[in-house]
Amino acid sequence: MSKIETDILIIGAGPVGLFAVFEAGLLGLKCHIIDALAKPGGQCAEIYPKKPIYDIPGMPEVMAGDLIDNLLEQIKPFSPGYTLGERAEKLIKNEDGSFDVVTNMNKVHNAKVIAIAGGLGSFEPRKPPLDSILDYEGKGVEYMVKNPEYFQDKKIVIAGGGDSALDWTIELSKLAKKVTLVHRRNEFRGAVDSVEKVQKLKNSSIIDVITPAEVIKLSGKDKLESLEIKHNDDFKTIETDFFIPLFGLVPKLGGISNWGLDLKKNSIVVNNSLDYQTNVPGVFAIGDINTYPGKLKLILCGFHEATLMCQSAYKIINPNKKNILKYTTVSGVKGFDGTTKKTDNSIIKTIS
Repeated sequence: MSKIETDILIIGAGPVGLFAVFEAGLLGLKCHIIDALAKPGGQCAEIYPKKPIYDIPGMPEVMAGDLIDNLLEQIKPFSPGYTLGERAEKLIKNEDGSFDVVTNMNKVHNAKVIAIAGGLGSFEPRKPPLDSILDYEGKGVEYMVKNPEYFQDKKIVIAGGGDSALDWTIELSKLAKKVTLVHRRNEFRGAVDSVEKVQKLKNSSIIDVITPAEVIKLSGKDKLESLEIKHNDDFKTIETDFFIPLFGLVPKLGGISNWGLDLKKNSIVVNNSLDYQTNVPGVFAIGDINTYPGKLKLILCGFHEATLMCQSAYKIINPNKKNILKYTTVSGVKGFDGTTKKTDNSIIKTIS
């Protein structure tokens, strides 16, 4: 299998990992990102996209999802690569000093620098306690929606009461043959506008909503064919092609815990006196996943760590070159896609 090659391989597509792409791009360094989720953004996009954040400099208030959208727009000129829906599992040090990182899907990535920006760790789905659920994984049970078109004209049951369950119920109702939303409570935890949209879809008989209820059994021979729902004291069998339980995510270090890194309470110990490098030269950890004396788990602190990490990464990747710090207000932003944002110097005048 051919390797995906890049300058800096970033593990984690949360806000800190995305901002690292921008800082690396300013230095002419190419980045590729691996994330276990199906889309970039980490917790901000998957768990609380409608939650306001108040401590991002220059933004008195910004929704978490909007922050991710802005970061994605900011890094667009640097054309990062993405491997989404896969976990980084193995780290291999090569004779030339570079690293190979292999995902759980056996996809190989090669880079001279690794930046772990995994937040609280790689997010794994919280699975409902159903006896046969493992038997149907990949055969009708899906924990995330990677490609909505995959569910075209299918019968789907979604379980959950948060933003993800509501949002995907709304989106998949446009494609699927039938969507049923099941939640163990009558109340939903998602954004008000999403709850209202789901209510309208139910009132229009476009979807079914069953509350309070829970899925208690899965059935099918070679793949999922039906499931049983307990609704109050009644039991109901529903034919379905897919069951998508969206009960949130559980952060875990996963395979990274076997990379020979110094760990402390599920966090990665780094050298904060210089560049947030781990005990393995060439491997850095930035954002909430790292720890050091005085560590603050704030997005803005992660942005600072990403900036210093990229400066050291440049020296590793270009050992014979001297990097001269440039200010974007002077040099502008030159993207890999051929775009250039230049500073307007029209206000500069000569005094004679």
